[in-house]
Amino acid sequence: MSATVTPSATSPTESAAGTLPTAEGSTAGAGAGTETDTCTVTGVTAAAGPAARPAPNWRIRFGALSLIWGFSFLLIKVGTEGYAPFQVTLGRLLSGTAVLAVAMLVRRERLPRGARTWGHLAVAAFFLNALPFSLFAYAELTIPSTLAGICNATSPLWGMALSLIALSEDRPTRRRVAGLGLGFLGVLTVLGAWQGFSGLDFSGTAMALLASLSYPIGWIYVRRTLAGSGSSTLALTGSQLFLGTAQIALVTPLFTSAPDGFPLLPTLAVVALGALGTGLAVLLQYGLVEEVGPTTAQMVTYFIPVIATAAGVAVLGEQLSWNTPVGALVVLAGAALTQSRARGGGRAASSRTSGD
Repeated sequence: MSATVTPSATSPTESAAGTLPTAEGSTAGAGAGTETDTCTVTGVTAAAGPAARPAPNWRIRFGALSLIWGFSFLLIKVGTEGYAPFQVTLGRLLSGTAVLAVAMLVRRERLPRGARTWGHLAVAAFFLNALPFSLFAYAELTIPSTLAGICNATSPLWGMALSLIALSEDRPTRRRVAGLGLGFLGVLTVLGAWQGFSGLDFSGTAMALLASLSYPIGWIYVRRTLAGSGSSTLALTGSQLFLGTAQIALVTPLFTSAPDGFPLLPTLAVVALGALGTGLAVLLQYGLVEEVGPTTAQMVTYFIPVIATAAGVAVLGEQLSWNTPVGALVVLAGAALTQSRARGGGRAASSRTSGD
């Protein structure tokens, strides 16, 4: 999922995909992701044409978005079989930026103005794109894609914990604190804490968890600095990805050498990872938030680890012990609790944040 800028979002998640906070899929928003690794985009206004073609049913687009972000971890794994992790990240960001650049040209979006805005976008690009994308790519050198996808699902947990510290308007409730505890209990179950974490690569797992932590840090930063910037979400997101691409382009030559060739499958995986998971996914998310609202759209977060696990086992033949799916379910249950609100509070939050 990929994370992108959404200054008015309230509870994102990576996207594995690096564009929206679904964690890996990952949008910049307030205190909760994924991400996405999600993870909501608000305040997006679609350009109305005189003969606009009807969009596909939102459930179809929801399913497509879940599949794209769920398969992102598999694509990362395949990409690292032919390229160094920084090269995977660079190719991913280049492809994603190209897709959004085309979308911006078609919609005649203007770039954000002001050096201060671009400075904030550069920080957002680091925490929401360059850093987590690179960490996930390095992590998957030593851990299975299934574990990376499940680690990505911890973004809402990290987000809630950080928002209680950094965002004064996010007050803890018994339900949300219980969700936080339940979620981290799920993490310990996935890692097999009772058997001393045997069989897991510590450094790879730590990098995947740090990548998931990076998303909510970026979301909170964006919420504090870019809300009310005056630019459209698409313009901010496209500019953020461009800056993330520039950052990785500067770092990659320092840590890698030029590839000997361009193997077909890894190349296709990297291009698909960027064009679909970091480009097209953002556009799909825009439409979903506009049509069904951020609350429903962010539910995609809970399908990503399920799809990532199924893809890793079915396509890559990765092994799965009983504690991995059980722990993943506990993590998702905890994440759902951390994002739940009292009925009155939910209505107030909706009126504050939604552009739907």
